[in-house]
Amino acid sequence: MMLTQAAPPLPVVLVLASGRGERFLASGGQVHKLRALLDGKPVLERTLDAVRASGLPWHLEDVGHPGMGDSIAAAVRATQDAAGWLVLPGDLPLIQPATLTAVAQALARHAVVVPVFGGQRGHPVGFSAACRSALLGLKGNQGAAPVVRSFSATEIIVDDVGVVTDIDTVHDLQQAETLMTSR
Repeated sequence: MMLTQAAPPLPVVLVLASGRGERFLASGGQVHKLRALLDGKPVLERTLDAVRASGLPWHLEDVGHPGMGDSIAAAVRATQDAAGWLVLPGDLPLIQPATLTAVAQALARHAVVVPVFGGQRGHPVGFSAACRSALLGLKGNQGAAPVVRSFSATEIIVDDVGVVTDIDTVHDLQQAETLMTSR
């Protein structure tokens, strides 16, 4: 009789889409940044396309919250039984599915995983189930930085400019468009 080993449970990608996008509007944007078109498709849809292509379970947190910490806590509360979480702001439309998978796989060995591209830390930041209580306690605009510090994050080097290409201004959107067309 041959025994097969069950695959470990997968972490959930938490796509954060609760922000007001004020910097984008202040920079001349005519719509919310997540609805702005990037090569003919809304920014948030491009991000979700990558998440879907990764094959990982995901949760969209798009209810208004006072700050990123509140959004993360709400998303973790909605997915409390998950094996872990990948926190992905919805404004990272160039993220690659392989990067999401790499961060998820690294969570099997580390409590917190941060992707790094070109020496710069990016998203998604991965958190194992050991971080659940700390994530549930987040509030305000600081996001999960205190959890990353307290669990001594492990950095993984990725070849994906999408981990550091967020859309905060109209100029950022134009730069992302240039990056997309140069691929």
